[in-house]
Amino acid sequence: MRRLLLKLSGEFLAGENGFGVAPEATASLAREIGAAIGDDAQLALVVGGGNFWRGARNGGDMDPATADYVGMLGTVMNAIALQDALERAGVVTRVQTAIGMQAVAEPYIRRRALRHLEKGRVVIFAGGTGNPFFTTDTAAALRALEIDADMVLMAKNKVDGVYDADPRTHPEARKFAELSYMDVLSMGLAVMDATAISLCMGRELPMTVFDIFAQGNLRRLIAGEHVGTRIATDARTRFAD
Repeated sequence: MRRLLLKLSGEFLAGENGFGVAPEATASLAREIGAAIGDDAQLALVVGGGNFWRGARNGGDMDPATADYVGMLGTVMNAIALQDALERAGVVTRVQTAIGMQAVAEPYIRRRALRHLEKGRVVIFAGGTGNPFFTTDTAAALRALEIDADMVLMAKNKVDGVYDADPRTHPEARKFAELSYMDVLSMGLAVMDATAISLCMGRELPMTVFDIFAQGNLRRLIAGEHVGTRIATDARTRFAD
């Protein structure tokens, strides 16, 4: 049975508002996830908090560590909102947070997370790594390694993979079918932050970057099909046909 970790941006929950949690956008995302889950895969999620707060960027003169803790709390709010939407879509979930708040979520315990996954529950990891100065990308890579995931799925909105330039502003941009992690770093491609990339590369954990809102993409990925751009230590960097 395949085990996958799906990294979601907090902006997915905000919808067109761009801030906070939009119920319909969150419900739509939950339905997409619910429709894709089958009996042959286990799924964990890491959700960002950018729809509420972006660490030092929002913090201004605030102490940088404090600003990052505020951002981590934003990821917990998103995780709880997404849990509610998933449960209403018929998906049994558990939220585990790296920052203790037992009234609303379980503390992150690796063995308990594995047990939930084995029982077919979707586990949402919140609170980042529990430490400042690390992004939710790094938290996603770390949790994926801890649960022995087979792949990290990096969800994008209306961008169906990794390009050699921003396809929204450069119509001539070319999409990669595959990339090596070394090429991601050397080209400075904005896939994940360098710490997260290095974690995945060091443990040879593959990643796929894809458009989650293109109908059927998540289901196809969970089923083992090739979608979007695959990134791996042993990948041969090449453009899509």
